[in-house]
Amino acid sequence: MASRPTHRTPRTRAERQRETREALILAALDAFSRDGYHATSLEDIAHEAGFSKGAVYSNFDSKSDLFLALMDFNLKMLRDADWDPFTSYEAAATDATESATVSGLDVTEMVRGFGLATLEFIATAARDENLVPALRERMQVMIDAYERVAIDARPADENVPSDDVARLMAALDQGVSVLALSGITSMDSGLVRAGLRRLLDPASAADDPAPGHDGSASFPGVDQVQRLFQEGGSKG
Repeated sequence: MASRPTHRTPRTRAERQRETREALILAALDAFSRDGYHATSLEDIAHEAGFSKGAVYSNFDSKSDLFLALMDFNLKMLRDADWDPFTSYEAAATDATESATVSGLDVTEMVRGFGLATLEFIATAARDENLVPALRERMQVMIDAYERVAIDARPADENVPSDDVARLMAALDQGVSVLALSGITSMDSGLVRAGLRRLLDPASAADDPAPGHDGSASFPGVDQVQRLFQEGGSKG
């Protein structure tokens, strides 16, 4: 007896819109990483995603709005109450040596390219009074994540407020990325982990052995980019 054909449930309008939005974000990550923020147009992104420019504007108000959506993806893991910066940098050390190409692109180079595009965007947003609040909000997500870590690890004799420690940790995180983008590769993940520990608990960390270099470039976003492509590919 022949089996009955399986009928797929039609996707709802909201599901189709979500899939379109995710495809555009995926294409934008590719385009911004390859060509930079200023050189990439919404037409480029629409073409790369296989949609019309109208599809972009039905999901995003502008190129800056689309870039902010990409930043939100990178910050998504920081909103998790269990986020651990030390685990993130350990993942970066592993992925830096085991990074495979995803969708034909080298993931580590993509993360580097997106880091450069982010510097372009920050320089632009910082001069735009309409974008400054959105940029500040996303930087605060990072600081809040580090503050949760600082509160949990706060030693009894610490006299520096946890929010100040958090800002110092975020500054180290972002400063290391800028150094790596500038070609200073000696500041690797092993050294960053040691620096973060010293900011959290200087007395205890001072007794630790000298930090060993793991040889990995400090691009902790590699695993996030891999996950985005894997999730996007699984829905295709």
